[in-house]
Amino acid sequence: MSDAMVPAAGGSAEPAAWLAVIDMQRVFAEPDSPWLAPRFAEIVGPVNSLVEAFRPRVTFTRFVAPQVPEGAWRAYYAQWPFALQPPDARIYELVDQFAGEPGPTLNATTFSKWGPDLSARVGSGTLVLAGVSTDCCVLSTALAAADAGTPVRVAGDACAGADDESHAAALRLLQLQSPLIEVVSVADVLAGAALAPSASPDPAAPPHTPTPQASHPPATPAP
Repeated sequence: MSDAMVPAAGGSAEPAAWLAVIDMQRVFAEPDSPWLAPRFAEIVGPVNSLVEAFRPRVTFTRFVAPQVPEGAWRAYYAQWPFALQPPDARIYELVDQFAGEPGPTLNATTFSKWGPDLSARVGSGTLVLAGVSTDCCVLSTALAAADAGTPVRVAGDACAGADDESHAAALRLLQLQSPLIEVVSVADVLAGAALAPSASPDPAAPPHTPTPQASHPPATPAP
């Protein structure tokens, strides 16, 4: 796939960035789900603003269960048997706000969504990440992409975690991977400007006082 080129500062051209919206699914959005990301609803607007800006350079991903868990996944699904449902199950659908997006979703039975498919779409450009959960599938995807040499920008205020502490801790961990990974704000992404840590708000900070959280695999990573 040839990379689309966009003007960079100074007039040169660089590959356009690609947005991956990670796992904006009912299983992480609905209040009665064991995998609820409590701030899911709060990031729908920020994620949508990124989608509008990046379209058509957008990939929506979905976490789905394997037909037959193998290895350590057997213990994982023994802990979360409700999740052993087919890929077309309602819990694995994108939420209504994104259900009408064109193109197939990128489905994976792993936390990381990085692989040949997403790599081909991003090309030599930058991968921008938003979605859920910050402390699992967003984190795993960012680290895998960075390991492959792809520049990564995580829009911290367009991500939600298992709880506020886990969200903030994951973003701090990602910040340690600079310059391979940058944690930025939606405004920074939309402006095309890098986040200046000394001058910009910390996107790891929760938007308001934490609320009681539902368990979203506490000791084990959760999608």
